[in-house]
Amino acid sequence: MSAVAFTEALAKEYRETFDRAVVRPGRLAEVRRVAARIAAAPAMARYAAVSTTTGVPAQVVGILHSLECGLDFTRHLHNGDPLSARTVRVPAGRPVSGDPPFAWEASASDALRLKKLHQWTDWSVPGIAYVLERYNGFGYRNYHPETASPYLWSATTAYTAGKYVADGAWSATAVSKQCGGMAVLRVLADAGWLPGAVSRQNGGMTEPHVMAGTGGLDGAPAGAVPEA
Repeated sequence: MSAVAFTEALAKEYRETFDRAVVRPGRLAEVRRVAARIAAAPAMARYAAVSTTTGVPAQVVGILHSLECGLDFTRHLHNGDPLSARTVRVPAGRPVSGDPPFAWEASASDALRLKKLHQWTDWSVPGIAYVLERYNGFGYRNYHPETASPYLWSATTAYTAGKYVADGAWSATAVSKQCGGMAVLRVLADAGWLPGAVSRQNGGMTEPHVMAGTGGLDGAPAGAVPEA
């Protein structure tokens, strides 16, 4: 799969899509529950610990955790495999050091470093969108550009249908049930749980490792979790 560079044109696309996209009313409660679980103090403390060792904002760690593991702290952030052993699916054999069962924080740090997120510095909305899409892979963009990646945009008006239902198996009619990463980002931003003000008029964030808000999320800690 060919790499995709983070260009000004791509950043503009991400920003415009984020500004235009709305969380679908029928999915809003579900997305809010996911966002509330990410923002809850016990989970956020664990994300912050990973942020300290990698430089990846805690909220972004939480969004990736929802996408890869359904917010399950017994799973590898690499791909959702159980922490009781090294990863089996791609990327297999991670972490290479240490012995299972692995601590979630140690495995998560390994996953982020493997993806070189510890070297990433652009934590604007477009920068986050690029990191999320790169983490999942550019299969949608490269082979089905008519379909916005559901990994990012599911549950928003930017995505309707089209999904890889298995490795290399494409369905134009399948609909992702996952809460896309940018849908969760939208709710976190609107609730003030991101650094700075990420609004439809402001696509950037100023202090990427500091959580801002303390409330505004409507949803109990328990609830629907994203698909694996």
